[in-house]
Amino acid sequence: MEYKNKLNERIDLINSSLGEYLKPKYPERIYEAMNYSVFAGGKRLRPVLLLSACEAVGGDIKRAMAFACGLEMIHTYSLIHDDLPAMDNDDFRRGKPTCHKAFDEATAVLAGDGLLTMAFEVMLDAVCKGGKQESEAARLIANYSGSQGMLVGQVVDVESEGKKIDDKTLMFIHDNKTGGLIKAALMAGALIGGADTEIVKKFEKIGYNIGMAFQIKDDILDVTSTTDILGKPVLSDVKNDKQTYVTLYGIENAQKDYETLSCGAVKMIGELGECADFLKWYAEELINREK
Repeated sequence: MEYKNKLNERIDLINSSLGEYLKPKYPERIYEAMNYSVFAGGKRLRPVLLLSACEAVGGDIKRAMAFACGLEMIHTYSLIHDDLPAMDNDDFRRGKPTCHKAFDEATAVLAGDGLLTMAFEVMLDAVCKGGKQESEAARLIANYSGSQGMLVGQVVDVESEGKKIDDKTLMFIHDNKTGGLIKAALMAGALIGGADTEIVKKFEKIGYNIGMAFQIKDDILDVTSTTDILGKPVLSDVKNDKQTYVTLYGIENAQKDYETLSCGAVKMIGELGECADFLKWYAEELINREK
């Protein structure tokens, strides 16, 4: 219960900061759309990981808050664009109509663009007020959001629709599309907290394990859960003719690999010491989720 309360407090801090950054201005409709998607019930997984990694190395989470918010904006922009008719064409996200359904397609595209650019406005403002760690964290988040992470994973994912892909391609998609921002969160948080190169690399490995485990679990839930529980359509990968970890390896092997990756992540976090106890607990909660 202690850690659960701490998680809720941390999420409240993140939401309060996001609300400050997203205060409506003219033209109001675009801010309404951005707020609609940001506050549609997300878990704040990536910003919580970022703040927790900062804490795990003895850093001050207040110093990392702008980066936590920036990362959540980037994540939300990617969801808005993922749901568009040209991409996954989904009607629901987190149990609510997707942005292009609640507003319109053009507004949704622009809301995603607005969140992406605002993310870097927020982080670069923190860089100007901070030092080398902030600068490196912003660069790292940019890389893992684009050329070394999420974007290239999405590109290969789209190109692979309707095709039989090999395991290397699937691993590339999962490691980048899902794992990119998770690695960015942990590594950036550690950097801002003052971690050395060796510890930052350790967080990269932890991020890989959590990202892969999270995506494998997502693939499992897509065929074993329900729309009411997940808050989004199930069997969406089947509908979009996508190869997944389950279709490639089967449900039993997917479950086995998920457990191996999960245990590896928790073990590595445990090696960081008592300051990482909350992060260890949160990682376990995250990878054992049912929705």
